[in-house]
Amino acid sequence: MTQDQTNLDRAATARTLSNALPLLQRYDGATVVVKFGGHAMGDDADMDSFARDIVLMQQVGVNPVIVHGGGPMINEMLSKLGVVSEFVDGKRVTDAATVEVVEMVLSGRVNKRIVQAINAQGGKAVGLSGKDANLITCDQTNPDLGFVGTPTELDPSVLHTLFEADTIPVIAPLGVGQNGETYNINGDTAAGAIATALKADRLLLLTDVEGVKDQSGKVLTELTPTQINALTKDGTIAGGMIPKTETALAAINGGVRGVVILDGRAPNACLLELYTDHGAGSLIRK
Repeated sequence: MTQDQTNLDRAATARTLSNALPLLQRYDGATVVVKFGGHAMGDDADMDSFARDIVLMQQVGVNPVIVHGGGPMINEMLSKLGVVSEFVDGKRVTDAATVEVVEMVLSGRVNKRIVQAINAQGGKAVGLSGKDANLITCDQTNPDLGFVGTPTELDPSVLHTLFEADTIPVIAPLGVGQNGETYNINGDTAAGAIATALKADRLLLLTDVEGVKDQSGKVLTELTPTQINALTKDGTIAGGMIPKTETALAAINGGVRGVVILDGRAPNACLLELYTDHGAGSLIRK
């Protein structure tokens, strides 16, 4: 690389930082909940990049909260242990044996991998699940599905304590029942419930698609609840995007200022969304 190229790169970096100032000020003190999905986790390099972005967000004044999934890792462990799953209408039945494996993988392997990655980038992260400090209390979603829960009560006081200590919460989507049962919660649902309880400024749903698309395949960068309902009714929003948009609408109705569905595999996806004018993915807000 020539000296002129180096100078141009430096100038571009400085210009980018300068242009980001209004957005840095905009999100100073904001709470941003990030749902980090199993497919978005990728390899170690992807994990390190994600962790670095989260630490940077905290350094410039954001209170980030990570809620993670781990479906592929759960499937892998169930296979290794020879635990055979039953399915009802395409949904896994989480029996007593399965929920033990789910908790082991989510609260153990997956959670601590994310915590370690953030700490390695100079942050200070603590791993917990919805069972800790009664963060998420659940009812059983459907008796036919076993230990699958729907959040009914949230106590985010432990998260505020962590914010005050400049600590990043990393949360496994598990909850506790009224009688002490352990429930597995859909990761998007858990993230939406936590964002609602915190009245978060943003909920970022990292997934493996670029966002909500129209019938031609073009990403829709901004959407309202009315548009979401219309696109769902005419079949444009279908399949796995339906529960994500349902989570988004519930969060917005619960007081979250905006929800973004974006591709977690894209480098620096969270930073692009928060600190550039064009953002990333599909922003849903009233």
